[in-house]
Amino acid sequence: MKEKVKFKVADEKSLDRTITRLAHEIVERCRGIDDVVLVGIRTRGEFVARRIAGKIEKIENVKMPVGVLDVVLYRDDIRIRTKIPKVQVSDIPFEIDDKTVILIDDVIYTGRTVRAALDALVDYGRPAKIQLAVLVDRGNREMPIKADYIGINLPVSLGEEIRVKMREVDGEDGIFIVEVVDES
Repeated sequence: MKEKVKFKVADEKSLDRTITRLAHEIVERCRGIDDVVLVGIRTRGEFVARRIAGKIEKIENVKMPVGVLDVVLYRDDIRIRTKIPKVQVSDIPFEIDDKTVILIDDVIYTGRTVRAALDALVDYGRPAKIQLAVLVDRGNREMPIKADYIGINLPVSLGEEIRVKMREVDGEDGIFIVEVVDES
């Protein structure tokens, strides 16, 4: 399988502007950041969360707690996947009890990753509130899950996929619509 880029939705500058807007929306809707923590879903959600935290730190002039959540073992499709999943470490070095947890991911599609994240998160405590921030909402949900903060609404057809590239993982920043091409 090979991916063919159909359209570049966002470059480095527009991705940065989107993250800045998400940070401002979080601060505004939470009326500040007292008792607010950020938790990014591995892999790219982690880096989106860290960037949002950096923006919030500049806005509010305080250190923003950021954690990372690996949801592989909580996925409902783990038994039907053909590849053995690579389990990584979650790192939430702070209490989440009675906090507003902003769960952050790069793309929301079916809602299954977020459902798994909610299951994983309650193993760490009982938040007062959990909100969801995503860089891209591509629609076509299979579960009744809705993001509270959306960077870009980007409905695409079922034959297309969204690829978010982050320089920390991919060496470049951007959001792309790709088509998966079968080379057989």
